[in-house]
Amino acid sequence: MTHLDRKKFLQSVTLAGAGMSLTGSRFLGDRKQQDQPVRIGVIGLDISHSTAFTRSIKNPEGRPELSGFDVVAAYPYGSRTIESSYSRIPEYTEEMKEMGVDIVDSVDELLSRSDVVFLLTNDGHMRREQAMKVLDAGKMMFMDKPVGASLADVIAIMDASERLDVPVFSSSSLRFITHAHAIRHENLIGDVLGVDAYSPSVTEETHPDLFWYGIHGVETLYSVLGTGCKTVARTKTDKTDVVVGTWEEERTGVFRGLREGSREGGGIAYGSDEGPPPEDITTVDAYGGIVYGSNAILPLGPYEGYEPLVIEILEFFRTGVPPVSRQEMIEVYAFMEAADESVRQGGAAVQMEDVIAEARRQL
Repeated sequence: MTHLDRKKFLQSVTLAGAGMSLTGSRFLGDRKQQDQPVRIGVIGLDISHSTAFTRSIKNPEGRPELSGFDVVAAYPYGSRTIESSYSRIPEYTEEMKEMGVDIVDSVDELLSRSDVVFLLTNDGHMRREQAMKVLDAGKMMFMDKPVGASLADVIAIMDASERLDVPVFSSSSLRFITHAHAIRHENLIGDVLGVDAYSPSVTEETHPDLFWYGIHGVETLYSVLGTGCKTVARTKTDKTDVVVGTWEEERTGVFRGLREGSREGGGIAYGSDEGPPPEDITTVDAYGGIVYGSNAILPLGPYEGYEPLVIEILEFFRTGVPPVSRQEMIEVYAFMEAADESVRQGGAAVQMEDVIAEARRQL
């Protein structure tokens, strides 16, 4: 499947699933016609993605898919209560200034100076209020993880996106890990029977466990399996998580979250005190998985960093078509909320539809 064919496929699938009939030009006004860079505003300088995404877009020697956009303004906040987040704001603010990005004093000022928005605030508790401002202003928006601090917040944002007819896209960069698209959409290994995915899964006490970092591995599952998970069961210890989802047609997705031992991958097999492994031992990245197909078993990876995601975000801004449907974005968070509910029920399998219904009752 060619790059163009892939885009047409994604557009047709997502439009059908999300009920959209939009184009990016509706939201970008005359800037594209006048051959002016589309202005990106960044909300939240409490996460390294803010500087990494900006550096990719501003790279004069970057890939052609990154052209036609410029990061022009940023509002730093961002968490004011989570130390691991707000302590980074001064450093990232200075880095953004060095790249020629103006620092503004409010979300409203940022919206007045931008055409589209990166909502990167690392604190999910701030997301709903900030996202609603962006949607009310009619600006297309990419939302980094977590979309919100609860499933109810995620549903509220996605419902507002649909009601206001303003497209939103959220994804971990792990969704675009090597082989994932070809397995799901190009029948690379035949029918997908199951997936084992893993990632670091450190937690933050103010957020549901997997929302903070385990989402990377959960998105890896969904990048291959798509929607249709029916039940979720979780085993949780201080050192790790094992979450098992059962999809339609009895397909299974297993997520292993890493909280102890090597979480870096790429060479440390026995812990930092014992140095690298012997030359005859091959280690793997800390993000990845194995897909079991009807024709073959294939590893996912390697992980290629942020740039594949940034390219998808800019294509979303050009077309107005998110590469992930609203239904799938909601289901990712429902999977993680169901995992928490399973722990509360002693590891029992939890129905996804019950979790979503309960979240809607909280709106």
